[in-house]
Amino acid sequence: METLQLLADGFAGALTLENLMWVVVGCLLGTAVGVMPGLGSSMAVALLLPVTFALEPTAAFIMFSGVYFGGLFGDSTMGILMNTPGQASAIASTFEGHKMALNGRAAQALATAAIGAFIGGFIASIVVVFMAPLLADFSTRFGPAEFFALAVFAFAATSSVVTDNAVKGLASLFIGLGIAVVGVDGVSGAPRFTLDSPFLFDGISLVTVTVAILALGEVIYVACLERHVQGGNLIKPTGRPWLSRKDLREAAPAWARGTAIGLPFGVVPAGGSEIPTFLAYGLEKKLDGRRKKPMFGKGAIRGLAAPEAAGNSTTGMAMGALLALGLPISATAAIMLAAFRQYGLQPGPLLFERSPDLVWALLASFFIAMVILLILNLPFAMLWAKLLLIPRPYLYAGITMFCALGIYASSGSVFDLLMLLGIGLVGFLMRAVDFPLAPLIIGMVLGPLAETSLRDAAMSANGDFSVLVQGPISLTLYGLLALVLVFAVLNRVLARVRRTREVEAEEPVNV
Repeated sequence: METLQLLADGFAGALTLENLMWVVVGCLLGTAVGVMPGLGSSMAVALLLPVTFALEPTAAFIMFSGVYFGGLFGDSTMGILMNTPGQASAIASTFEGHKMALNGRAAQALATAAIGAFIGGFIASIVVVFMAPLLADFSTRFGPAEFFALAVFAFAATSSVVTDNAVKGLASLFIGLGIAVVGVDGVSGAPRFTLDSPFLFDGISLVTVTVAILALGEVIYVACLERHVQGGNLIKPTGRPWLSRKDLREAAPAWARGTAIGLPFGVVPAGGSEIPTFLAYGLEKKLDGRRKKPMFGKGAIRGLAAPEAAGNSTTGMAMGALLALGLPISATAAIMLAAFRQYGLQPGPLLFERSPDLVWALLASFFIAMVILLILNLPFAMLWAKLLLIPRPYLYAGITMFCALGIYASSGSVFDLLMLLGIGLVGFLMRAVDFPLAPLIIGMVLGPLAETSLRDAAMSANGDFSVLVQGPISLTLYGLLALVLVFAVLNRVLARVRRTREVEAEEPVNV
């Protein structure tokens, strides 16, 4: 009952005219950015980070959550209509969703995606409301050794498990850790990697890094290496975006299974919603193979419903993990964690005690955002698709100007603008050689936590580093990490064996 009372207080705070306006703004921005291929919620949050410090924390985070959820809604729109998913999390939805569109069922495909995302996000929000306080209470058992183990788990999972190339993932992680240690050491007072420049004594701003890597780097990459074809591939939905009873009976079990698959991944630092969406799609494909008339490959509605529900349920649970544990599972969540710190807030049990108004208003805003996004996406999907008509040069020129104005407004330093350009070039090079960006962001965000926890644990044990592997929570986290790594290695070995056999089977036999 106490939780319901707190949630009711949260709705009272979220439904004020000002906060409701920011929910709508966040949903609009998130959907608009998600529709544009190559952009995403992480870029939108990074761009908004410098200019939201004038807002109250509650309003800012309500808007960020709207952007986060809205990005997923918009991603699937382009995947269905153009076979061009906005982000990797929408790839699984394109397989059957685009085939539905080609079969003249684009309106029904968009409705399936919107309802699936709504169901996944709404159920995840309910789970978060009741689970987040329990996770926060559990995190009170965490000491320096446990937080260090949690950071190591996040580092290893996001850099070696999710990425196709573990070496590139680890390299990206170490770049982020290297950026994080620049500046004056808080314990010894000694400057580290500053090149004797007073501009670097305070370190490199996380806001500058996120905007440069995610936004400016993407702009440079598109300008130099990509050529986008405008128009010609857009499929116009015909008919009403409603599902028949037969469609609902077909999609409902897939929505439920997708939601169930996505929920646990919201508290596992496995890179976001990419893995659960593919798992949900794979499960539906296996189940479809047992039917008398398999539909996969022809526009199966289950192949679209399950990934959409899985992606949004993962995102909803990720917000709970961020609030209760301070654990980011994706680049967007890592940027939001950075935003909490910019406001002087630390997610975890103390956040629920010190800022309950903010926490419960934010949790209540999840439900409001789901309803608003359903209203925005169910009947107006084609309106969002018209954003593709914006010429690319104008779009990316505007993003570049917004990057520079945001950084200069937040710091007032020309040096930060030069740093923005330099790190933006690093982001461009990482994209050009296919280095993942999420490990860099998570390494920079969690790097200070790992360093501080390591020092505190060692000093509390008089320099005995064995304290890091003595507690039950630490051992459990390291054990889970070992299992995850073994499972990932086995999957890759089996995939390589399958590819080798397929190549051998295709080769002609010499007589």
